[in-house]
Amino acid sequence: MSTGPLHLAVALRDAGWHPAAWRSEDADAGALFTPGHWARLVTEAEHGLLDFVTFEDALGLQSAAPHRPDDRTDQVRGSLDAVLLAAHLGPLTTHIGLVPTVNVTHTEPFHVAVGIATLDHVCRGRAGWRPQIASRAADATHFGRRSTPQLTDEDVRDPELIAKRLRPLFAEATDVVEVTRRLWDSWEDDAEIRDTATGRFIDGAKLHHIDFEGEHFSVRGPSITPRPPQGQPVVASLAHASTPYEFAARGSDVVFVTPFDRVGAKAVLAQVDEAVDRVGRDVRAQPLRRFADLVVFLDDEPGAAAGRKARLDALDGATFTSDALVFTGTPGELADLLLDWRTTGLDGFRLRPGAVPHDLTAITRRLVPELRRRRAFRTAYGTETLRGRLGLPTPRNRYARET
Repeated sequence: MSTGPLHLAVALRDAGWHPAAWRSEDADAGALFTPGHWARLVTEAEHGLLDFVTFEDALGLQSAAPHRPDDRTDQVRGSLDAVLLAAHLGPLTTHIGLVPTVNVTHTEPFHVAVGIATLDHVCRGRAGWRPQIASRAADATHFGRRSTPQLTDEDVRDPELIAKRLRPLFAEATDVVEVTRRLWDSWEDDAEIRDTATGRFIDGAKLHHIDFEGEHFSVRGPSITPRPPQGQPVVASLAHASTPYEFAARGSDVVFVTPFDRVGAKAVLAQVDEAVDRVGRDVRAQPLRRFADLVVFLDDEPGAAAGRKARLDALDGATFTSDALVFTGTPGELADLLLDWRTTGLDGFRLRPGAVPHDLTAITRRLVPELRRRRAFRTAYGTETLRGRLGLPTPRNRYARET
């Protein structure tokens, strides 16, 4: 059972997680690709003292099916680059963590490392990232350098079958995370001297080649960007099955899991623990924070949230379901669920608002006060870095000499 502070994050996605959310009465469909839209959402999340926000990203247009493109024009299509968006929002916020999704199948790890290190400098130690493999074969055609497996309808119905088909991509992603972490360490914390009198800007002995040689690529280093303020920005991953659990156990600081009830939460956490044991991770030295994902539709009046979701379903022509539990109810009912599930050992929750701004403000202005009344959530931000807020230690630089 988790005894520390309850952690809350939100996953932001265009107009919300329901595909018809852009047609909600309070949605501003014309602003979805504007910086102002995202600034309003993130500042609202910070108003609620949430730990961090995540930003979705992809290498292809969204589709109704997760494994193949479609030609639908009645749902949101298109997005902004998640890392660039987070970098824009860094100076507009002061406390909340910013965690963009980054594809690692078709993106060079050197570029990933530099981009996330830069984000951590921009937001002064509040950066994280979510490595994501490119599971759609069509995404590879944008680059022309390789192919990836084409998943079938049968595959996507079975998370374990998907994980088995995509295991080579997860192995490659594990190397990407390792290379990225090494590049962050390739500058020691005091490598910059900046002594104008002597003309010494940098201590060359404190920059290091990482000389990584793997099955998928080799990277010499060092990075072009000084070590991030956090040393290691937070690495988060979404996991549904054994292979992704192992991927999280090897290289993540936070794992998002998707149980559908309390019993399922216990079972999933047991599988995560098994993966941690398999890879030999010492969670006392390297904690792995476990968050459960839920899609939420919230209204104060009982039954109103379910009715609102039903109206969105009618607009979309299908009943909305998700890889995570879809919750419809009041903030008090959601607080009951979160505090109940928390007893299974979860550290926190990543909530996916069904429609924004409605469900985001319901989280920040209804759910958060309810949790505070139950003394289950903070009343002020404490430590400034995202690692510190999550209770993660600052990693020692692997290349620094012992003194």
